Parts: sequence; C-alpha cells; structure tokens
Amino acid sequence: MIRLIAFVVYMISYLVYSLPTLAKMKKLHPEMPVAERDRLIHQLPSKWSSTIMKITGSKVEVKGQEFLPEGPVVFVCNHEGDFDIPVLLACIDKPFGFISKVEVKKAPIISSWMEVMNCVFIDRKDRRSAVKSIRDGVEKLKSGHSIVIFPEGTRSKGGPIGDFKAGGLRLAKDAGVPIVPIGIKGTADIFEKNNRLVRPANVQIIICQPIEPHLIREKDMKEIATDVRNIIISSFIKEKKAS
Repeated sequence: MIRLIAFVVYMISYLVYSLPTLAKMKKLHPEMPVAERDRLIHQLPSKWSSTIMKITGSKVEVKGQEFLPEGPVVFVCNHEGDFDIPVLLACIDKPFGFISKVEVKKAPIISSWMEVMNCVFIDRKDRRSAVKSIRDGVEKLKSGHSIVIFPEGTRSKGGPIGDFKAGGLRLAKDAGVPIVPIGIKGTADIFEKNNRLVRPANVQIIICQPIEPHLIREKDMKEIATDVRNIIISSFIKEKKAS
C-alpha cells in the first residue's frame, strides 16, 4: 500500500511540476531537427518513468540496445500490464510516441505530454476515425518519429502472449520503416498480480533484431504479425536457456 500511495503522490506532483517544461516543449521551433526535438521532449518523461520504476522497487534488465537502429521505427511489444509504458520510457534509449486509446485524451496534462511526444490516439469504436489515426501515425513515422504499438490489443497480465493483430503493424509497411520487436516480461508482477497494489518485481526487456522494410513488403501483414510474435516468444526461450 505504501508503494502505491508513493506512486500516486509522485505521479500527480510531478505532472504539475512538469507544466513549465511542457509549455517550453510546445514552443520548440518547428524547423528543429526531428531527432533533436524528440530527444529534448523525451528527457522529462524518461526521468519521470525512471523514478516511478525506482518507487516500485523493481529490478529491470535490458538486453539488445545494440539493435536499436538510426531513424524512425515501429516498436512492436507484447503487452503485460500498466507498467509497460513507464518501463519502456525509462529503459529504451530511443525517443518514441505510442498508440493509445482515445479515452486517454481526457486525462489532463498526461494527454498534453502525449501530444508533444507524437502519440496517436485511436477510437476503436469508430472505424473511420481509427483509419484516420493510422494515417496520422504513418505521417509521424515518415516525419522521423518512432512509435510503440501493442498488437495484442489488451494486457496479458502475465499470462501467455496473445495473438498479434495485423492492423497496427501496417504502420511500418505504409511508412517504409523497420519493425523492432521488444519482449516485456515481469511488469504484471508489479501491479496486476497484486490486487492492484504496487510491489517490486524482476522485469526483463529484450530488444530483438529489426525486421527491415524490404522484408516487411514481401509478406502479408498477418504473416508479419505472426513472425513478430514468434520472435518475441523465442527471445525469452533463448534467454531462459542461456541463464
């Protein structure tokens, strides 16, 4: 309970503290190089997330940073729990936005930060709006921004990795950028498995080798979705055998 209270207090107070920086990020010159702009914007969310992970008392192990390529990518991750985004923001050495349900736009301050981070909001109940959001995501990628997607569509809460939906992966095909599979393990042990209380956990992040655009173009998106899911599952099997 103490960790949960500390987490909530820190999250709210830091969001308020971040308002002056948020205002500065909104005023960054539009002609600034994309990589530099994203790096500046990413600094505060990364710091915020790092402290959140410290509050949980969790130990995070990251492998495969050497596979992070230059330029925009679509990070494709399995989705264990609510702490997936904080752990990625804290540990992935490459700025990114992410796909989020449209309801999050109602959250004050958080939604504003997500907008400057080039996140994409999707209303899954409105097909026309969802298609437009995907197009917006493609344009962000073509402009040089990276995006994280969770193609399972829902949290596994530490259970088996679900099937990957192909729709979101089309972002990479249409934008002509690599897919970088990322395996996440242990975040559900922080929160979802503890009756909504925050407790320490051992978290693994495995960054896998990118799938290059020419390989994505050669295959059907459902096949790509299956391939990426298998790559993530295999990465944990290999890691387990190695240990």
